[in-house]
Amino acid sequence: MGINGFGRIGRLVCRAALANPDVTVKAINDPFMDLKYMVYQLKYDSVHKTFPGTIATKEDGGKEYLVVNGAEIQVFHEKDPAAIPWGDSGAAYICESTGVFTQKEKAELHIKGGAKKVIISAPPKDAVPIYVVGVNHLEYKTTDTVVSNASCTTNCLAPLTKVVHEKFGLIEGLMTTVHAMTATQLTVDGPSRGGKDWRGGRC
Repeated sequence: MGINGFGRIGRLVCRAALANPDVTVKAINDPFMDLKYMVYQLKYDSVHKTFPGTIATKEDGGKEYLVVNGAEIQVFHEKDPAAIPWGDSGAAYICESTGVFTQKEKAELHIKGGAKKVIISAPPKDAVPIYVVGVNHLEYKTTDTVVSNASCTTNCLAPLTKVVHEKFGLIEGLMTTVHAMTATQLTVDGPSRGGKDWRGGRC
């Protein structure tokens, strides 16, 4: 698999994939993070603690690699998804975790680089099919090239709602979510990101 965007979600996807013997991470793309900083970000995590393995770097013929537990992961720094050579690295399934390419037309650009399928790690902005494991994953069509795994809130609520609806029936509902702090929120009061949502500048 390949990972586009090595922020919070991308790194956690990487950790989970590296712990799964059925998955091989072949490439990572992030235009804003250099190789050495990738090592630091993957190795240390305030919540999930120090990575339980070895992480090193390798540069060969102008190509960059993260070497995790002895396995080489090719690193790219492309801004345009279509320019990422996923196929050359052997990455067939791409986790789109930048939070930017959440429309089918944009996410499909990964296919031009040799990818076969794209999974958006956030809710899509258009009619991209959404699948939640345990709820509707059996409806997945092999013809889908781009899919979404919905949001973290949806993945928490949907399985419970499905059980209640199938057993008793639901007409409508109301839910409140207690959510962890995200990278777009401020921990102390300050100017809101972009300056449009003034309330968003309040912690």
